[in-house]
Amino acid sequence: MLCQLLTKDFQDSSLIHALVEIWKTPYDEGRFHLLDGIAYHRTKNTCVMTVMDISLINIVLKECYDIPFSGQLSEERTREKIKTFIWWPMWQKDVSEYCKTCDRSQRANTSTGKRLGNMIKNQEPSRPWEIFHMDWVTGPPPGGDRSYNACLVIVDIFSKTEIFLPCHKDDTDMDKALLIWNRVISWTSILTNIISDRDPKFTSALLTNHHQLFGTKLSFSTAYHPQTDSLAGRMIQTLEDMMRRLCAYGPKFEDFDGFTHYWCIFFPALELEYKTSIHATIN
Repeated sequence: MLCQLLTKDFQDSSLIHALVEIWKTPYDEGRFHLLDGIAYHRTKNTCVMTVMDISLINIVLKECYDIPFSGQLSEERTREKIKTFIWWPMWQKDVSEYCKTCDRSQRANTSTGKRLGNMIKNQEPSRPWEIFHMDWVTGPPPGGDRSYNACLVIVDIFSKTEIFLPCHKDDTDMDKALLIWNRVISWTSILTNIISDRDPKFTSALLTNHHQLFGTKLSFSTAYHPQTDSLAGRMIQTLEDMMRRLCAYGPKFEDFDGFTHYWCIFFPALELEYKTSIHATIN
């Protein structure tokens, strides 16, 4: 179709509209030229042949990358080689995918980056509330007499006991410290080791100083290692499932603005239910 347009001395609107968009744009820009029955693509400094048969693209890529004379060089060098003699729509994307999916090259390439260190196993607790996970849940609709919209989830590694504390997303550092002091210390005694992600709620200066005052060790997970505090993440998923069942299909409580889900009032019952249920890892 492209060759038909290039051989005509006039614009055939029906053929132009039939062109696929990736071909129509360079055609409208006047980048194609027909010489001896071969279509060429022109840029500012070069004029190269145009591949119009999709089946030929893999042949070109193989000849420019796989054979011994090509050396299976880098993606950038392969692009530089191809652009000197041939063109097709989205050719740079095809070259990139071809190079990145070459199994032989990926196995043979030399790693120049710093090697990753070995993963360090979390310390095993010897008693309840010696080491526990902590994480925040944000996103629930406002509930309760104080319109809570977040929840602090604490899970003991040794006993798998959990604590759910309703709070607010915009609580200050002092509010967070007081929440832990008033609602957690009395239950767990002095905190020894807390495992959490690097949420600003946990890394704030006030909370850090608060824990240093009592000798609490803070163990933060590194980037892209959610398994470090996976126990808290799994507990959050369980909590959300329980809350969804109660709030979506359970009782509703009416306030002055109408019907609202008071999800936070279920926390004591959910804590009791989870504490008294059988946990597979501790029987």
